[in-house]
Amino acid sequence: MKSILRVFSYLRHYPGLALGQLFCAVGMTLAVFVFPNATGHVIDQIIPNPERHREFGGWIAVALLGFLTKDGLNTLRIFINNTFEQKVIFDIRSDLYAKIQRLPLRWFDARRTGDIMTRVVEDVTNMERVLIDGIEQGLIAALQVCGIGVYLFFLNPTVAAWATLPVPFLALSAWIYSTRGRDRYRNQRNAASDLNALLHDNISGVRQIKAYAAETAEHFRFNRFSDQLRRTTLRMMKWWAVYSPGMSFLRMTGYVLVLAFGGTAVMQGNLTIGDFAKFLLFLSLFYEPIDRLNSLNQMLLSGRAAADRVFEILDAADEPNASEGNTLPEQIAGHVRFDRVSFAYQEQPTLHEVTLEAAPGQTIALVGSTGAGKTTVLALLARFYEVTGGSITLDGIPIHSLAKSSLRDRLAYVTQEPFLFNGTVRENLLLAKREATDADLWRALSSAHAERFVQELPEQLETNVGERGVKLSGGEKQRLSIARALLKNAPLLLLDEATASVDSETECQIQDALDRLMKNRTAFVIAHRLSTIQNADRIYVLEKGSVIEQGTHAALLAQGGKYAELCRKSFLTPEETL
Repeated sequence: MKSILRVFSYLRHYPGLALGQLFCAVGMTLAVFVFPNATGHVIDQIIPNPERHREFGGWIAVALLGFLTKDGLNTLRIFINNTFEQKVIFDIRSDLYAKIQRLPLRWFDARRTGDIMTRVVEDVTNMERVLIDGIEQGLIAALQVCGIGVYLFFLNPTVAAWATLPVPFLALSAWIYSTRGRDRYRNQRNAASDLNALLHDNISGVRQIKAYAAETAEHFRFNRFSDQLRRTTLRMMKWWAVYSPGMSFLRMTGYVLVLAFGGTAVMQGNLTIGDFAKFLLFLSLFYEPIDRLNSLNQMLLSGRAAADRVFEILDAADEPNASEGNTLPEQIAGHVRFDRVSFAYQEQPTLHEVTLEAAPGQTIALVGSTGAGKTTVLALLARFYEVTGGSITLDGIPIHSLAKSSLRDRLAYVTQEPFLFNGTVRENLLLAKREATDADLWRALSSAHAERFVQELPEQLETNVGERGVKLSGGEKQRLSIARALLKNAPLLLLDEATASVDSETECQIQDALDRLMKNRTAFVIAHRLSTIQNADRIYVLEKGSVIEQGTHAALLAQGGKYAELCRKSFLTPEETL
């Protein structure tokens, strides 16, 4: 129930709409009293007395006016509720997305993209049902049950007591269903999330599935997850199949009790026929909202399971110093120093007392075998993760004291796998500099050797590149990524194997673009091909998370150690690399 109350806590931001809802709900509750009372009055006072028959038309108009008032207020309430509910859902989605933006990368490492998407889209939508039905049905139903219940006791306490006898049993049954149903609904939401996560992965990896002719195996795996969703949903439905008819039987018992004891009261002269008719009419108005509350109970269980999953994200710890912390000066030299830096990823040691330094404007190359810790060095410098030992300074300032936004404003990052959003060339470039002009964009594209192929695109800067840039070649995507980094014009540059997956001709073009990009900047380069880092000011060789060699290209070759071995493995002779 705590999660449901947190959902409703968002309502306090719109007190005017909340009061409008309450006004309509109270007005509708009062309006439902008109028709039963008019009916009772007509039966007892108008029909038996011919001299009052002229009043009959007036009471018919009163009854019609009651329904007109009720439904008119209901129309207004629906408009208010839809506006109210959509504003609240917008706030929840906005808070959820803002929270996701503030979460550390470690959090994402342990989550599936499909599961996160399910929480943002489907689970928030299920929470929406809580707001629609919780307000639309719950408020009106509760007011109607309380108002009519009190009025029934005013008419005839004895008959009212029998009429409402099933209510405690209905409440007890609802409580038992709610307390025992939470896990069933949570399991169903988790199964739906698992299926969506698998579907997201398989659609993203459809080329790999086809390349390995794995369609049948993946279809079998999809059916296995789908069957889990089917079984958890059926488990929910079986309980509902018993609960709903059982509650209906208890409600109908109230009608039978009124017929028995109300009819007896009429025969004994303790209740008029008109009041008996009112009792029957009011009883339907009493139990109909109880029926809605029972249906709402199921929706609340589903909404609570969804809300638990949404608030699990909202309650997660923010990335440290995401926006708080010191700010770097406008101009920085770019002097970076790692002092005995250690890092462990989920208790798995990755770096061990790494010390390295980049003077302003220097190019630092990081080389080593796969898994040596090269990418981790860049990730720690960008503060995607926090060091577990030692310190990193920028111009003598410990970077852990900086606001991450300030630090990352000074960084440009080019990765081995360039990521392009499903948008236009222009939109992907403007990610680096929102205020950039067309002239700025074309200048960056020209420096990255990307101007020509962009000019040949159907709509040039307005061409949609597709999801992850699927409409472009690997080299074109990489050059756009470099152009984006050039456009940012940051004093610190991080290059993570930027030419690893392109052909030799494209590599030459990209390498020339990178040389321009690194000019007058402090650059950290991870090399896949050693030919790309021959001119680095200093090369650090990593092995199993430690720096085992450092020096210039020529000096490291002369040592005949790990670096020289890597050169031989890349088919470069000492003469070719000098």
